Amino acid sequence: MKAVLLAAGLGTRLRPVTETTPKCLVTIGERTLLDIWLDALAEVGVDEVLLNTHHLADQVRHHVGLRRSGPPVRLLHEERLRGSAGTLRAARDLLEQDPWFLAVNADNLTDYDLAGLVDAHARGTAVATLTAFRTPHPSACGILEVDRDGGLVGFEEKPAHPSGDLANAGLYAFGREVLDLIDGPEPVDIGGHLLPRLIGLAQVVSIGDAYLRDIGTPEALAEARATWLEGAPR
Repeated sequence: MKAVLLAAGLGTRLRPVTETTPKCLVTIGERTLLDIWLDALAEVGVDEVLLNTHHLADQVRHHVGLRRSGPPVRLLHEERLRGSAGTLRAARDLLEQDPWFLAVNADNLTDYDLAGLVDAHARGTAVATLTAFRTPHPSACGILEVDRDGGLVGFEEKPAHPSGDLANAGLYAFGREVLDLIDGPEPVDIGGHLLPRLIGLAQVVSIGDAYLRDIGTPEALAEARATWLEGAPR
């Protein structure tokens, strides 16, 4: 099973930290966010990670080269940012070798056990499995509408007038047929482009009470460091 770790963003909201450090290499406790993710992917049996790079790519390349455990990492450098869905499309030759793959946003910090996502997708018949959580700020998130059987029946990216508070957690299992749904000029994103096309095709699973935080601003990073160290499993 392969996994795509989406880590190429500029991290503009996290400046000045990201002026010298790529977002995936910020530290949480004693580990980088990248290492936290690579260890989590290893735990669920991922045998190859595709990691996209762009901003301060040499630092990421050097860090990956120092790792001596976990799944092999294949770096996919982007001279111009493709967008999250564009990255999947560019890696199509690699991803379609298996029936399905994982894709995760590397700028999220979570202790969610990815085995729940893997098991749900393996048991189900949907072409994609999305993860969700309840948010107090629905206008800042991608909002999912789900039927009583867990099927995706609606999606809006950062709606001004949200229909609910069930938000996209940014952890996905995608069947290779999903790659056929990605078209148009780059950059093209999972939230803005792909998820609306998965209405009626995807299933949704909750991450429950798992810890989840976007570390995209200095304030969010500071809070994540404090709360993660105070009690979040790691």
